[in-house]
Amino acid sequence: MKSTYLLSAAIAVALPTHAQTNSDADKVFEEMPGQSTQQGVREILVMGADFDLQGDPETATEGVVYAQQLELRPVSRTAELLEFVPGMIATQHSGEGKANQYFVRGFNLDHGTDFAISVDKMPVNTPSHGHGQGYADINFIIPELVGTLRYRKGPYYADAGNFATAGSAEFVYLDSLDEGQISLTLGEHDYRRLFAGESFAVGDGQLTLAGALTDYDGPWNLDQDLEKRNAMIKYHEAGEDHSLSITGLAYDNSWDATDQIPLRAVENGTLSIWGNIDPTAGGESRRNSLSMDFDSQLDSRSRWQFTAYLMDYALDLYSNFTYFDADPVRGDQFQQTDSRRVAGIDTQYERDLETRLPTTVRFGFQHRYDDIHVGLHLSEQRQRYASTRDDYIEQSLTSAYAAVDTRWTSKLRTVASLRTDHYRFRVDDLLGTNSGEGNDALLNPRLNVIYTLTDDFETYLSAGQGYHSNDARGATTRTDPVLGDPTTPVDPLATARSYEVGMRSTIIPRTQITLTAFRLKLSSELIYVGDAGNTEALSPSEREGVEIDILYSPLDWLLIDADATWTDASLKNVGPDDSIPNAVKNTVSLGVIADNIRDSGWSAGLRLRYLGSAPLIEDNSVRTDPTTLVNAQLSTRLTDNISLDVELLNLLDSRDSDITYYYASRLPNEAQAVEDIHFHPAEPRSLRATITARF
Repeated sequence: MKSTYLLSAAIAVALPTHAQTNSDADKVFEEMPGQSTQQGVREILVMGADFDLQGDPETATEGVVYAQQLELRPVSRTAELLEFVPGMIATQHSGEGKANQYFVRGFNLDHGTDFAISVDKMPVNTPSHGHGQGYADINFIIPELVGTLRYRKGPYYADAGNFATAGSAEFVYLDSLDEGQISLTLGEHDYRRLFAGESFAVGDGQLTLAGALTDYDGPWNLDQDLEKRNAMIKYHEAGEDHSLSITGLAYDNSWDATDQIPLRAVENGTLSIWGNIDPTAGGESRRNSLSMDFDSQLDSRSRWQFTAYLMDYALDLYSNFTYFDADPVRGDQFQQTDSRRVAGIDTQYERDLETRLPTTVRFGFQHRYDDIHVGLHLSEQRQRYASTRDDYIEQSLTSAYAAVDTRWTSKLRTVASLRTDHYRFRVDDLLGTNSGEGNDALLNPRLNVIYTLTDDFETYLSAGQGYHSNDARGATTRTDPVLGDPTTPVDPLATARSYEVGMRSTIIPRTQITLTAFRLKLSSELIYVGDAGNTEALSPSEREGVEIDILYSPLDWLLIDADATWTDASLKNVGPDDSIPNAVKNTVSLGVIADNIRDSGWSAGLRLRYLGSAPLIEDNSVRTDPTTLVNAQLSTRLTDNISLDVELLNLLDSRDSDITYYYASRLPNEAQAVEDIHFHPAEPRSLRATITARF
């Protein structure tokens, strides 16, 4: 099932009925297990049907993915759920307990700097983080509990705030489980996972308890020894005019990491591609949260939503990327620590006006406060012996917005919004002279114009300004903590202005097509380099690109989807060496889903993902090789209550790299540092099988 305004290549399942009208769609939504209907989303997509253009999207590049779709896509790691976003790639250069590396729209997002992620309206991105600005670790998500994934490209939406420059994604957990479930997954390289969950009637609502245990050693010479523990408790009740959810989440993880390795050591035979230089890299992380979400239909024309959340988070990470360059005796291992408490609210009021033109207004208020202790330390075999930075940070982000959605004619609709954001911070440098405080504010206008040419062809024009905050330490640092040289503080907020034109069409029978062209200008790619403890300015940048998504359902049980992206990214005002390292130009995704093939009870999924070449340094003299991976899945029901799923990951046993960097490092037997490619290989072909019992 999929909303037709997606026009995305990420559809994995469909319902067994055809829906051609809003009333039919409403009925199908009512039948969805454990999931509340999302207001404004009235369309569904059905295999084998002619697709109608319905719904009220603001741009061509937004979409909603449902739980049924997630079940049939083979994934090797939790972060690959984000690859339902067309053109988005999730990779890893270290242990699976660390936040992934993300790529979309010509951005190397690092761990999340320019893409906002939330779960049940709680932001995942962590500003002023010990390892990188906007660090977004989604390993705490339990995939079986995800009811919807909503994604939106660009900064064109009133409620999209910090980090939502390239886009945003929101995971929403199911309200409850229609039936109890327990599943066991076993796989090669000592992969073991157990999931269990059930909902119980409590008072006027449902109480859901669920948890997952994951252990994984991986193909590495050094066992990863991943021990991941996830849990959820959620109470949900819904009346005729309101709904209430209270959710508690708990996550704890520890792992040993095989970080990226130097190509020269592999080529001369001294190191296996599964080997490591520093066997003591790795880390521990936890994330516990409590949230409340209240939604009230005040009357026939107005609605109010209110969310509040509390979060406790910690990361203790040991890395070594340069080996013995800085310290030939002890090595270059460093420890990054982050411990924080977070509190926030997010509320919105929406009303349909009684005016000549159909108009809806929305007013929103958001506030987030972080109390942080963050540090960068030198270590040897996970034993700290010196500190580079040790800071207490208090920071808050307060935002308000207003949006007006007006239907001028039966063909023309606009959504105009204005958003204001105020960033306030205070840094207490415990080791040096970089303490300070400050604030910054922005006004962010956005406009979307939607014009319907015919019933099966719509066009979109969007313009807007977004932003990402910079690390509070970078905004107060005046002395390099390593060299002692004077530095210039960075702007607290970096703006991103973007323009986009798109179309979506169902002119071809049983086919949806979306075509989008965009341009995005970032005022400065300023980042706080957590590994070095200082700030690096990459100057202004510009990206322009084209994206196409195609969805085709030739048979009632068969769905074929594809998306391709092309992006040109460059630095401005820097001369001829203007390439942005790791800015991928091309991505391609191709999928085939066969659901309940000819009523046989068998289903299958196949997914190809291509990550194109990218420059590794500004003069473009060194580039990455492309990466192509194929995953497959086969599913069947053994009985009415027991099912079997088999996944074959990296089907073609590709030896491509998961991710590649270029920098100087020094091995134990080298007299000086060597500029070299450093890479993390994609995991080899592996088989995993899951047996699930429902009760």
